[in-house]
Amino acid sequence: MNVKPAISAPERVVLDGRYVGLEPFEPGHAPDLFAVSTMEGGAERYRYLPREAPASLADMEERIVAANMGPDRYVAVIDKATGRVVGQQAWMRIRPEHGSVEIGAIYWGLPMARSRLSTEAFFLFAQHAFDALGYRRLEWKCNTRNEPSAAAARRFGFRHEGVFRNDMIVKGESRDTAWFSILDSEWPDLRAEYERWLDPANFDGAGQQKTKLQTR
Repeated sequence: MNVKPAISAPERVVLDGRYVGLEPFEPGHAPDLFAVSTMEGGAERYRYLPREAPASLADMEERIVAANMGPDRYVAVIDKATGRVVGQQAWMRIRPEHGSVEIGAIYWGLPMARSRLSTEAFFLFAQHAFDALGYRRLEWKCNTRNEPSAAAARRFGFRHEGVFRNDMIVKGESRDTAWFSILDSEWPDLRAEYERWLDPANFDGAGQQKTKLQTR
């Protein structure tokens, strides 16, 4: 059976949703991202990322420049209600020849925590990968000790595939890496559930969900 590769690697495009917009990383995003990274409790969300929270605005600007020089495709997550950057994420392990790509380098700041912002930020990536670019596989990876990340993967509809033991050394610590994936055959049902959940009718005046996301 012949299998077609994906159309291309993700390009530097804007992805626009109801609640968030995803914009290609630019140094102009640094002030907001630095502010959200260093607000009270913000630095703690860097616990399982390769680097600690940025030490200065210049540090944040340098990280954005460096990210854009690498093979990954980073985006800033914009809260459309405020116009401010509230997080970042990236296309990683981009392999269009195999139809496989990863969502990673995720830093969703506290304003995104447990909200429709993070859910839609993920949905826009998944929708673009499967529907626009024709990918067969979307990956999610995390430190096995990072239970919030693993829980997020399961909530989003990823299936756990296994653990790579002693996979990496991060911040001087050994990391076992949990692998998760969504396949293109699973996406249509997941997409329908995301569209249902993200509908404004599913939220009250305070932005709280009326029904949970049902991906299982």
